[in-house]
Amino acid sequence: MLKHRIIAERLECGTDEAGRGCLAGPVTAAAVILPENFKHEWLNDSKQLSLQKRNLLRPVIEKESLCYGVAHVMPEKIDEINILNASILAMHNAIDQLEPIPEYILVDGNKFKTYKNIGHECVIKGDSKYMNIAAASVLAKTYRDEYMLNLHMEYPDFFWHKNKGYPTKAHRSSIEIHGPTIHHRKSFRLLPEQLRLEL
Repeated sequence: MLKHRIIAERLECGTDEAGRGCLAGPVTAAAVILPENFKHEWLNDSKQLSLQKRNLLRPVIEKESLCYGVAHVMPEKIDEINILNASILAMHNAIDQLEPIPEYILVDGNKFKTYKNIGHECVIKGDSKYMNIAAASVLAKTYRDEYMLNLHMEYPDFFWHKNKGYPTKAHRSSIEIHGPTIHHRKSFRLLPEQLRLEL
């Protein structure tokens, strides 16, 4: 069961990202500070929720949170600094948008870099343990999905409305046929070795 973790009434934000394993599109992070009395029966790790529930939860989180931020880091930057650093950068950029400033940060996963000397804790599978991380996971996922749906309108051959940039068989087949777009991560292995492209 998801829970709040209120320590001496300090303002804690939860942060999470979406899209680390994708071949195309940004890595997207969100940060959320929830009020102490926030409850919602659906709130859980976004990967455990249906598309409909995620999309219905998003406006609830946006309306009822004390504050939230969402940030994309694009493929060019991912290729420059690697996906781990890009994921952390996206989290930092999302936290930058929070007002009030959090006094503590709960991070989904096991890697983070200190943000402005604010204490933090990495929590494995935190999106299934704490409400603020779960809320951040819902925002990160829905905002990134929305971004990829818009890209699909420009690049329908890659089926991003379905695969959201993840390495599905259909996605990789399209890369083999059409070549990579400017939205593909050139530092990722876009095709298996036997089908490798010269980039």
